[in-house]
Formats: sequence, C-alpha cells, structure tokens
Amino acid sequence: MPNPTVPPAFPQAARPGLFSAPRQDVLASLVVFLIAIPLSLGIALASGAPIMAGLIAGIVGGIVTGLIAGAPLQVTGPAAGLTAIVFGLVEQFGDWRLVAAAVVIGGLIQIVLGLSRIARLCLAVSPAVVHGMLAGIGITIALAQLHIILGGAPESQALKNLLALPAQLGDLHAPAAFLGLATIALLLAWQWVPRPLSAVPASLVAVMTATGASVLLGLDVERINLQGGFGAGFQFAVWPGADLLVAVLVGGITIAAVASVESLLCAVATDKLHTGPRANLDRELVGQGLANTVSGLLGGLPVTGVIVRSSANIQAGGQTQLSAILHSIWILLFVLFLGWGIELIPLCVLAGLLVHVGIRLVNAHHIRRLLTFGEALVYFVTVGGVIVLGLLPGIGLGLALAVLLLLRRLSYTNVQVEGTEGKYHVRIGGSMTFVGIPQLSAALQAIPPGTQVDVDLMVDFMDHAAFEALHDWRVSHERLGGTVDIDELHEAWYANAAKGTPHFAKSRIDGLLGALRRRSRAKTSMATTALTTEPLLQGAAAFNATTSRDVKPLLSHLADVGQTPQALFITCADSRIVPADLVNADPGDIFVLRNIGNIVPAWTGDPGADDSVGSAIEFAVDVLNVHSIVVCGHSECGAMKALLGDHDALGGSLGRWLAHGTSALRRHEAAPAHPQSTSPHNSLARTNVVEQVERLQTYPSVQRAVADGSLRLYGWFFDLKRAKVTVWDHAAGQFVDAGAEAQTLEPPVRRPA
Repeated sequence: MPNPTVPPAFPQAARPGLFSAPRQDVLASLVVFLIAIPLSLGIALASGAPIMAGLIAGIVGGIVTGLIAGAPLQVTGPAAGLTAIVFGLVEQFGDWRLVAAAVVIGGLIQIVLGLSRIARLCLAVSPAVVHGMLAGIGITIALAQLHIILGGAPESQALKNLLALPAQLGDLHAPAAFLGLATIALLLAWQWVPRPLSAVPASLVAVMTATGASVLLGLDVERINLQGGFGAGFQFAVWPGADLLVAVLVGGITIAAVASVESLLCAVATDKLHTGPRANLDRELVGQGLANTVSGLLGGLPVTGVIVRSSANIQAGGQTQLSAILHSIWILLFVLFLGWGIELIPLCVLAGLLVHVGIRLVNAHHIRRLLTFGEALVYFVTVGGVIVLGLLPGIGLGLALAVLLLLRRLSYTNVQVEGTEGKYHVRIGGSMTFVGIPQLSAALQAIPPGTQVDVDLMVDFMDHAAFEALHDWRVSHERLGGTVDIDELHEAWYANAAKGTPHFAKSRIDGLLGALRRRSRAKTSMATTALTTEPLLQGAAAFNATTSRDVKPLLSHLADVGQTPQALFITCADSRIVPADLVNADPGDIFVLRNIGNIVPAWTGDPGADDSVGSAIEFAVDVLNVHSIVVCGHSECGAMKALLGDHDALGGSLGRWLAHGTSALRRHEAAPAHPQSTSPHNSLARTNVVEQVERLQTYPSVQRAVADGSLRLYGWFFDLKRAKVTVWDHAAGQFVDAGAEAQTLEPPVRRPA
C-alpha cells in the first residue's frame, strides 16, 4: 500500500459537523452500545479488575475521544489487547488503585506523544509482532477463562492454566460449564443466522440467552457483583509510595506503548472501511491519552480504539463522532437505571464470551498474509513468547527477531557470474555489506586468473568492508594478468570509495530507477542491432534484475487475494501521463481506463454501442466496488487540438471516436475560457473533463452508487509544464491545486445527506 507518510491520493471530504447526521449516528450508537456492554464487562473480568472498571472505561472512552475526534468513526473502549498487561499489574500490586495510577501515567505519556506530533512513529512496529502479540493475548485469555467456565479459578500464567486444565476437567462445575459452553456455541452459530435477525449483535444474544436460561432454570452459579452500584464502584487512583513508584511508572509506560500502537493501527484500519475524512493520528493519540487519564483517575480500565466496535459503527451507518459519544451515554444510563440486570449475568457466561473473543484474536487471514510476505516466523515466535514468557518478554523476543530478519534482508547481496573461454560477466545487486562478503568472495575467487572480467554494480549501498573485498580482488586479479572493468549502473559507490569520498547512506529508490532508465537509454543509443524493441527489452531486463524483487511480495499477495482498487482512474492514452505516479499508487490501488482524450461516451443502452468504456465502468463500480471515479485530462492534449481543428476530416476509427467529444467542444465555444488556460486547447481540455464527469452520471451503475453514497466523482487536470494536478471545484467553478486547499473540496457529485 502507499507510504502512510504521504498525503492521500484523492481529495478528502470536509469533516462533517457533530450533528450533521443525527439519525444515522443515533441508530449506529445503539448497535455499538449493545456490543460494548458485554465486552466491557468481560474484559474487566479477564483483567482481574473490578467489574465497574470496565463500565467506567466504556463510558469515558467514547465520550472523551469522541469530543477530540482524531478518528471520527473510531470507537474507543476497554480492549482485549490490554488484558494481559492489566492482569499482570493487578497480580503485582494487589491494589486496583495503583493499577489505575499506572493507567493515568500511560494516558499522560500518550498526550505528550500526540502533542509532539510523532504519532506515526508508533506504527513503526512489524505487523507480525503486533498480530503475534494479539494472538498470544487471545490464547492466554481463552486458557484463563476456560477455568471459569469449568467452575474454577484461573492461574496467573498461560502455561499453568494449560497444565491445570486436565485436573479442572475432572472437577468441573456442571451448571457453569453448561452455560459457558452454550454461550460459545451461540456465538459461533450466530454467523449463519439469516438477516434481519443476524443484525442483532451476537454477543448480546449469547449473553442474554444464557443469562435468561440461568435465571429460569435457577442454576447455582456465581454472578456479577457491582458492589453497591455505580456510585460505590469508583476506586480512584492513588499515587504510589516510593517502594512501588518505579513499578507503577514502568506499568504506565507499557500501557502507553501497547495502547498507542493498538489505537493507531485501529485508526488506520478504520480508515479503510469508509470514504469519509481520514484520521488525524496525532489528534487521536491526544484523545486516547486524555481518555486514559480520566478513566484511570476514576478507577477505570485503560482504553484503546477497538476495531470490532469501530467496524460495527461504520456498518450501522455512523457518520460522525456523535455515534461514539452516544454509545457511551447509553452505557451510563444503562448502569444507572438497569444495573440490577447486569448483576444477573453469570461470570461463566462472560467467560464464554471472552473465550470466543480470545479465539478470534488468532486471525487466520493475518497468518496467511504473513506467510505470503515471509514474516510468519516472527508471528509464531511472538505468540510462543507471550504464552510461555509473558507479554513484555514475548514482544521483546518478536521485535528482536524482526530486527534480525530486517538486517538480513537489508544486507542481502546478489552475485551472478556468467562466462567461459576467458571472458566473464559478474552482476552484483542489492546491498554490499560485510554480511555478504563470504558470498561475494566465493563467487569472485571461482573466476580463473588471467581472464577478462566485466563487473556490473547495481547496488544501493556499499560499506567499507565490501569495498575492500571487491577492490583487493580486483588488484589481485589484474596483478595475475587479468583485466577488470567495473561498470556502475547506479551511483558511483566503488569509484567514490576508491577516491576516498565514500557515500554513507542507502540510495533512494527513485534515484535507482532513474539511473536504470538512463543507463538503458544510453545503451540503446549506442546499439547497432536492428531490433526496434530493444529499449523495451532492456527495460524488462532491468525490471527483472532489480524492481522485481521489491514488488514480488505485493504482487504475489494480490495474485492470491485479487484486486481491490480504491478508484477508477479514467485518463488519456498520452504517453506522458503515468497514472500511478500522479496518485502515488502501488499495484492494486487504482483501476485504470485510458483512451484518446479521456472520453466517456454517454450511456444509451443501445446494444450496438461501443461497450469498451461502459464495461470498464460497470466492472469497476459493480464488481470491484471502487469508492471514487476520477476523470483526468491534461495540457497539450492532441485530442483537444484535433477537436479544435478539422476533426471531421480525420475519418476512420479516430474520427468516429473524437465525435464523442463534440459536445465538450460546443460547451467550450459557448462559454468563456477557463481563467487558468493560456491556450484554447488547454481550455477545451478542462471543459472536456467537466463534461465527461457529468456523462458518467448517465450510467445506471454510477447513478445507483452515487445515490447510496458509496461513490464519488472527481474531475482532475494535469498541467504537464507545471507538473501539477488540479481538481475541479464545483462550487467555485474552477480547478484548484490538489494540495491543502483540495482537502475541503466537495466532489462534483455530492453524496446525499
């Protein structure tokens, strides 16, 4: 996917007001509330915290982060990912008020990180470690809660819980086991329930059904105890004494680190589920920190952004942060007026819910993806470390392995030797470091002395040790009567090192690709072969030698899972336009349709019409479910110049195709020139963009998607001489720069309220 540090490829909609869609937000908040209540109770149980701590966190999380709204559609509350940390702190301190103090410290650290505008640095953790940590926590939760289902009490460590399971099975409490297993069965079976019944949250159905059965059957099971109700449940944080100060500080730092990573990853994932404003991660981190500070002061659990509640919020139609705020208000009202209902819930039922939550944290999709990218080892080591050693040692083990594998990959050196009869060709690619010296030396020493050797260096880094190894071999080979010609296809790493002015940093990838292209063109100009396709063949060879290795993991993954582009990009066939460069896209990001003049023929429904454009539009909208369609024209367009000239005399396929542009020509002739244009053909090109965007709306697929709010249409213009993209502002009636000004633009076709 595109680098997260660059601006989004497409203009973002203006951030909606708090009460811009109250009806949708109220309905969505009720759905999230029904999911949050049982999960907040269950996570408190799994954490070894007072039950009221989970409810306090659920109330504070939604209200405080909703008011800050760095990620408007993300829902914040107690999360399963922090249960192991909190449970460990409870075991260590034995006083919940000290754990609450650690939560406060963690929140203050998050606020400082957010105000420092370094939130994205929290994302610099290998996904294999993050997913491995969550899976390890999930297994730990499941093993602990199984003991509660069976009528016992969990141990403090996952391995102890696993080893104690046989004895617990021999001493199970039948009513608790029945209710807990029935809860798990309902949660698993609910995914096959047809609509509209399946719209009711599975967790709510399972907890209410099992609780109702326990009451009707009069089962003797341990139930939730709110210990005097909401007001009596507050255990305010207290400042630790000198003997525990360091331990509480370490606990706060741990909570801040894990909660920040989980919240920011959730915000990034939530952005992929909707087409509204993108998350401001620094602001979101401040909001998360403030929520944790308040929650800790009141004696609540730590909170993070939670993907289950966030995705439910979006699927239920949430439009603004109001839905997150309201869901917390519903929790507060429920506790105040229906708290007696909470005390009917058996602990074994919540344990069944948590076993299901823990199992779902072991995500098969994540494992398959990590296998594709060769990072599964880090994942399984992290999982094993969390289960066997504990959370922090497990994370540390996973991070250490990830760094080692990263260093190995960054130091990879590819050496190829070809040739016979006194002439050899050596290709060296990758990074030349001390790690690759054994491989490099073995390959070079295998070349017979006295031979002619041509060395091609295509490296992005060369350290001193690698330079010495290559240089010493060259000197030795030439001393024995051979010749060595070192040809550097990128920067002069070897030549500069030989002069005593070495480079010290890895090359930029755009510099590498540019050098490869220049090298290919230079060789082509000197070539004497009659093959007119040689430049393309050389370009393909350069791709196979360098770029292929970088893009292979992504393309291999896309080959398995299929394409899910975010936009259809309609532009001209002009060779000077490179769509992927214009939007900073990777393979799989955009679905591209190109033709002469970026023309969209109006839909007529005529079976005899040319369906090449219409089929691409229908496929993109109905099958690929793209969120946006962009029509991008450009300056100095030959099609526009032809339309202004005697295009009727062209004849043939080109003349018939350009006839689709005559309506744009008439519109151009009837209206004054665009103020940005310096020539008639560029003014026509801008008019043509607006015309084609409007023509898109004649297609039934586009009409339906725009009407239900799932599709937006945009008009772009690319100025070749300025190398700048401008975007059509419907309200202003002109094209504006696709920079900070474009972030608040309304699309030419507005989504319905």
